[in-house]
Amino acid sequence: MLYYLFIWLHNAFDFPGAGVFQYISFRASLALITSLFISMIIGKRLINFLRAKQVGESIRDLGLDGEKQKQGTPTMGGLIILAAILIPTLLFAKLNNTYIILILISTVWLGVIGFLDDYIKVFKKDKKGLAGKFKVLGQVGLGLIVGLTMYFNPGIVIREKTSQQAYVPSAEIFTVEGNADRAHIYGKTAVKSTKTTIPFLKNNEFDYSVLISWLGKGYKSWTFLIFIPIIIFIIIAVSNGANLTDGLDGLATGSSAIIGLTLGILAYVSGNIIFANYLNIMYIPNTGELAIYISAFIGACIGFLWYNSYPAQIFMGDTGSLALGGIIAVFAIIIRKEIMIPIFCGIFLAENLSVVMQVTWFKYTKRKFGEGRRIFKMSPLHHHYQKEGYHESKIVLRFFIVGIMLAVLTIVTLKLR
Repeated sequence: MLYYLFIWLHNAFDFPGAGVFQYISFRASLALITSLFISMIIGKRLINFLRAKQVGESIRDLGLDGEKQKQGTPTMGGLIILAAILIPTLLFAKLNNTYIILILISTVWLGVIGFLDDYIKVFKKDKKGLAGKFKVLGQVGLGLIVGLTMYFNPGIVIREKTSQQAYVPSAEIFTVEGNADRAHIYGKTAVKSTKTTIPFLKNNEFDYSVLISWLGKGYKSWTFLIFIPIIIFIIIAVSNGANLTDGLDGLATGSSAIIGLTLGILAYVSGNIIFANYLNIMYIPNTGELAIYISAFIGACIGFLWYNSYPAQIFMGDTGSLALGGIIAVFAIIIRKEIMIPIFCGIFLAENLSVVMQVTWFKYTKRKFGEGRRIFKMSPLHHHYQKEGYHESKIVLRFFIVGIMLAVLTIVTLKLR
């Protein structure tokens, strides 16, 4: 909203300094600062309010160190994260941008699902919360919205590289060599496409339509039959992965901030024709506005970590964890980097897999031997290390280090092919 106000002041009255709002980098910086400010101020007040109302987390007895101290810690802190993301985005982003609209809908959608789950747990005193089938149904609904929008909306396009090459001065593509380089030319016409990015391959684009090429002539018109279910699966998997990771103080919050920074870099180079050209990657017009959103996302996570780090003064609950995972999934889909999710979301993947492996092996051994056996001492994975005797803060810090390593590997894939 402030974007439109200052652009109007600039155009109508040549208001001094108002023109700076045209620059994405300036608005992204404001979004980051504003989200930090909101999360820090709202965080403290919400903690005091929830404590006064005695809205605390009910902890199950899992036999873990430090478990009893967490009893009664205020929850539903995800409201802080949502506010710190939504308010700066509404203030500084172009609200007629299709990608901004889609990511805002995703944020609110999953935030509401998580809030209902927390509300039932806290105020209705039902530890089970929202039934799992309703959570999945909500995630499927969002997957349909995202998938249909990405496939059918005429404003969601890419610019494909032509077979021609141009002689482009090095200065224009930000290389450090003294020579000029050959660069691909992007077609002038933007096109609808179901292509995405595959890491580590030279020709690193994959078209989902290939999966149904066996249908014969005209198969591309049926690509949505495979594209939309894949989108739904990704959103469910990443959203639940973030939810499972939210088991130690600051773990999900800090991991999400690292992932958010990675996505921000990927979005910037994909939405900038010069960098996309130099890196020989897909150029996606109009994704630059997402820098404002992801800056707010990073600021919200860091600001919330101030209160959520060990020992946590507040928990995000499903209100935050489901939303964070869903946001990451949708953002990756928008910038067509969803196949890289197992790399930069490696922490979430490991947590997910540890639960799947544990449950599957337990059921199999119980059926075969009459007694269930376990792979890990406890799942998700972070609880296994707690059972091994590691302190909570050490586990979280080491997970952060692994997350940073995975983030660097993700960025490296832009050139490592």
